[in-house]
Amino acid sequence: MPKGKTSSVFFCQNCGYESSKWMGQCPGCREWNSFVEEVVSKMPHTGTAALKSGTRRTDIVPSVLADITVEKEDRIPTGIGELDRVLGGGIVQGSLTLVGGDPGIGKSTLLLQVCRRLSGENHKVLYISGEESSAQIKMRADRIGKFSDRMMLLCETSLDMVTEVIREQKPEVVVIDSIQTMYCENVSAAPGSVSQVRESTGVLLQLAKGMGVSVLIVGHVTKEGTVAGPRVLEHMVDTVLYFEGDRHASYRILRGVKNRFGSTNEIGVFEMQEQGLVEVMNASEYMLNGRPENASGSVVACTMEGTRPLLVEIQALVCNSNFGIPRRQTTGTDLNRVNLLMAVLEKRSGMQLTSCDAYVNITGGMKITEPAVDLGIILAILSSFKNKALNPKLIAFGEVGLSGEVRAVSMARQRAAEAEKLGFEICVVPEVCAEDCRKHTGIRIVGVSTVQDAIDRLL
Repeated sequence: MPKGKTSSVFFCQNCGYESSKWMGQCPGCREWNSFVEEVVSKMPHTGTAALKSGTRRTDIVPSVLADITVEKEDRIPTGIGELDRVLGGGIVQGSLTLVGGDPGIGKSTLLLQVCRRLSGENHKVLYISGEESSAQIKMRADRIGKFSDRMMLLCETSLDMVTEVIREQKPEVVVIDSIQTMYCENVSAAPGSVSQVRESTGVLLQLAKGMGVSVLIVGHVTKEGTVAGPRVLEHMVDTVLYFEGDRHASYRILRGVKNRFGSTNEIGVFEMQEQGLVEVMNASEYMLNGRPENASGSVVACTMEGTRPLLVEIQALVCNSNFGIPRRQTTGTDLNRVNLLMAVLEKRSGMQLTSCDAYVNITGGMKITEPAVDLGIILAILSSFKNKALNPKLIAFGEVGLSGEVRAVSMARQRAAEAEKLGFEICVVPEVCAEDCRKHTGIRIVGVSTVQDAIDRLL
């Protein structure tokens, strides 16, 4: 066996770019001061040696695409409806899932609840923790509920030991908490470094695919909100889930940003309680809880998260600016989009907003970029500017163009049906969607074709 050569290599902590020398800015992701030095051992490439010697492998034959049969993937329902919705129906056998989120957001709590449900359904589950002791995990487990004998716990950070235990016990589901604490002995870098994270994920990927074990790994996030370690980590796994929300608030939103076995448009809504994370079945009602009545600048809009219509309250505050340059600030939506909509109001409707400060907030901690909330944002800004409250039973949705036209949105019928179910009486929709909404819902539909049309009919 030829011996490997040891050398020093610099890695970008943000994207995994490799360089032989330190650089101030990464050529791959343009991030500053992200290079760290790590010692790696390079082994001779056997494939290149085989090509030079003239030997060929004849046992590798490509398959004909038309002859390949596809069987339905085997899924394991977690028993948590909101999580199954995001995953696409459950955990796929032999898959590798990455769960990321801010510290204290509830990643370990959710996965421990998943282990409890799966072990209760007679699935063999192994929970591996590299951050907490057995006593700490036991304290959280007692708070969640009673666990069955099919649930096993291992506190270990050596990936070689973890691999050996998995091969001996042969569990159906394995949870790794977290990937930044695992280390391989054949990699000289420190745990949590680019090399260790990449190598550990590669070993777990081979275990998942080779043994058919479903592996869920917890990943820490950076201050920018992305999973710490090389960007290639997200490319290696099958599914990437992110926990969103303020850890000091009670709500949590689970969003899938990558899913090889399902859609990435679905979200799951949870509430953090004493016994753990509890599913929020009616997310729209939860988001509108505590909404003020007869207050100017408050409008309810409807956005789609996958197949689920979600009603959110849009709040706007417009006041005279005390400085030469008016201040614009948003929470939960795009600032540039709000500036664009205010420019449309000034140009197409004659509203003098140039000397006004404007603050727009999406309540409930949601981050919405869908253009369907444009009409709601405009109505909230106008309501605050004129200091005139809109009907509290009114809901609006529609995309606004630069010419001031209100354009059609997808799944308008489902949005109007959700508003009717929650007791709203008036639904302001684009004119092109009005007829279809009237046919399938009993709510009063108001179709508008332009922003000025909406102002004339509502304000």
